[in-house]
Amino acid sequence: MNLVLHACAVLFDSDGVLVDSKAAGEAAWHSWALRHRLDPSHVLASVHGRRSRETVARFLHAAEVGPATAEIDALEIRTSDRTVAIKGAAKLMASIPGTSRAVVTSASRDLATARLAAAGIPLPTVLVSAEDVAAGKPAPDPYLRAAERLRIPPADCVVLEDSAHGIRSARAAGVGAVLGVGDSARGLGCDAVVPDLTSVRWTENGIVLTEAYDTTPAAGERRA
Repeated sequence: MNLVLHACAVLFDSDGVLVDSKAAGEAAWHSWALRHRLDPSHVLASVHGRRSRETVARFLHAAEVGPATAEIDALEIRTSDRTVAIKGAAKLMASIPGTSRAVVTSASRDLATARLAAAGIPLPTVLVSAEDVAAGKPAPDPYLRAAERLRIPPADCVVLEDSAHGIRSARAAGVGAVLGVGDSARGLGCDAVVPDLTSVRWTENGIVLTEAYDTTPAAGERRA
């Protein structure tokens, strides 16, 4: 099969899409939870797809949020060397012109760049991180900011995501298509879902898939 998601640019989430940081992130959050006498399983259930500050605010009083966020950010950077690349991510990223790609992440800029570097993923010119928007995912702000910086309308962008918050953010931003990556994206309304990025190619028409878990035909798609 070949499925084309027409686009002029690709907006990548990072964790779970370009890099596998699950072990590194969970180790940091587990340690943080114990330090604050919280149940690590409850904390970990609230982490995915959110900025660290927003997760911290769910568990601690307002006066504690600033210092506690700085603490978890430092712990995550300390464990970032455990990050590995998602299969096919480095090759796909390198194949897309710098003017047509961006990374849009809920992580801090320092953490995002540390994880991308550890995984051997080329650093993009446009990186929208937690510090760059007033409202993080699932608000549309992160993806709108990335499209603005690339000077490409959101409708001409395809987003690669793995979390419910990220997919909602992309849809709210009005992007042309959303490609889910991994099992966590299944059943969340993506235009297609792939197990990793080995079957994803960049062409002058946009993203071409040679394999997918499932697909939902939508505007901007064409089967070839």
